[in-house]
Amino acid sequence: MEWLLSLPPWVTALLATCFTYAMTALGAALVFAVRRCSAAVIDGMQGTAAGLMIAASFFSLLLPAKESLEGQGAAAALILTFGFCFGAAFILLTELWMRRSKRFSDRERRSGALTCFAMTLHNIPEGFAVGVAFGSIGGGNTFVAAAMLALGIGIQNFPEGLCVAVPLRRQGMTAGKAFFFGQLSGLVEIAAGVLGAVAVQAIKLLLPWALSFSAGAMIVVSCGELIPSCVHENERVALPWITGGFALMMLLDVLLG
Repeated sequence: MEWLLSLPPWVTALLATCFTYAMTALGAALVFAVRRCSAAVIDGMQGTAAGLMIAASFFSLLLPAKESLEGQGAAAALILTFGFCFGAAFILLTELWMRRSKRFSDRERRSGALTCFAMTLHNIPEGFAVGVAFGSIGGGNTFVAAAMLALGIGIQNFPEGLCVAVPLRRQGMTAGKAFFFGQLSGLVEIAAGVLGAVAVQAIKLLLPWALSFSAGAMIVVSCGELIPSCVHENERVALPWITGGFALMMLLDVLLG
């Protein structure tokens, strides 16, 4: 413990976000277990991913953003609303571009790419949050609190890795490639964590915008891509798994938040 406390904040943030990234990679690795699964199983897993993303949008993104703006009244409401709308518009414009691109003309491929993109955006403010926590130790925060935040985010990242890998696997991508992109979505947390620890004050100001922006992006992908896809194929299978995914992420966030 003393050795960890003696390290510069950016180093402890680096170690912490390496752990959160490893949990994302571990979750994405589950895609190897579904290599020969039926379409119903894949629909269930994609429904779970949608539920996880919707719950994460509120409990892991919007709610922390709201709490960080406590006492700012109308300004807080505007930041959350505009940040959320900007994130949603960004994904909608990205999808419009993909529709016109021959490379993403297939719906399954476009859905997988958007999910990967949205989850990567979501991981950036999470990395910032870990970095800010370690960077502010001694100035209103403790090492234990920062470590618990990293642990909570890491555990939440486990199913999130699967959120990216499963849609990519569904579109026909090999398990190895789906895992690669799944773990890649969590890699940004390391860079964001180090940046957050180095530029604590600046990142604190940007964090509510980044959190609400990511929430808007994830809601659009979940409701516009993942849910229609799995419900269209097998509604009876998908709906319970969507509910279960939401409940799981809510449970993890409330217990570990």
